Amino acid sequence: MARSGPLSGEAGLTPAEAADVALAPSAVGPRPRRLLPLASFLLLVALWALVATLAQAPRTFPGPLAVLDAALRELLAGELLHHLGATLARVAASFAIAMTVGSAIGILMGRSALADEFGRPWLLLALNMPALVTIVLCYVWIGLIEAAAVTAVALNKIPNVAVTVREGAKALDRGLLEMAQAFAVPRGRVLAHLVLPQLAPYLLGAARSGLALVWKIVLVVELLGRPNGVGFQIHTAFQLFDVATILAYALAFVAIVQLVEWGALEPLARRLDRWRR
Repeated sequence: MARSGPLSGEAGLTPAEAADVALAPSAVGPRPRRLLPLASFLLLVALWALVATLAQAPRTFPGPLAVLDAALRELLAGELLHHLGATLARVAASFAIAMTVGSAIGILMGRSALADEFGRPWLLLALNMPALVTIVLCYVWIGLIEAAAVTAVALNKIPNVAVTVREGAKALDRGLLEMAQAFAVPRGRVLAHLVLPQLAPYLLGAARSGLALVWKIVLVVELLGRPNGVGFQIHTAFQLFDVATILAYALAFVAIVQLVEWGALEPLARRLDRWRR
């Protein structure tokens, strides 16, 4: 008769299962896991400082302290917050338009074979159109105004959102939809309780990739035709070969986007994923 031990009898495991648990590699605790991103970031900064020291080119390859000094200088002068605010406003407007229009197109194409066949050539054209061409055409046709900048960025992101959401709409559980139709469930409840929970991973994927893409395109828009924003400041610093200021503005906006990811997108993803448990 097998002898019960702390890993078998007390936990309700068989001796074979207890042996597997004993031989399994120990999992990393929750506290060390939370510290891994910080350790990785500190390692990156240390490597950056080391390479900058070896390069001995403070103007073209500044170290972390030089970039921090440039950021503080711009912050105290009031320039950093002003230009970050202008870029954030364009990113928010373009992102909202792209997600709304792109999601609607994606759902339509995913649920209708006719719409999918009709819209596929348009989608392929939009996906392969260079962002620079779209920006220039918007400035030529609309003018060097804010509406042209936001339109250009949104047009570059809409097809990516549509493609992602279309795949999610095609993957919807037809059985659940047919059951809802058989029981005459109102369309609003079907959308809220059946469609959107299944589309949530695709919408979040489109949002995460879209946020990264939109702000990069916004920089090009600002560089070409706006009198303010991070892209405008980077262009000005480039003309002066001021690499520290270029990195200061770029990293400041990257930090903001990362805060949005941690503070909004990740909690939203956990909340929307509850229905699977």
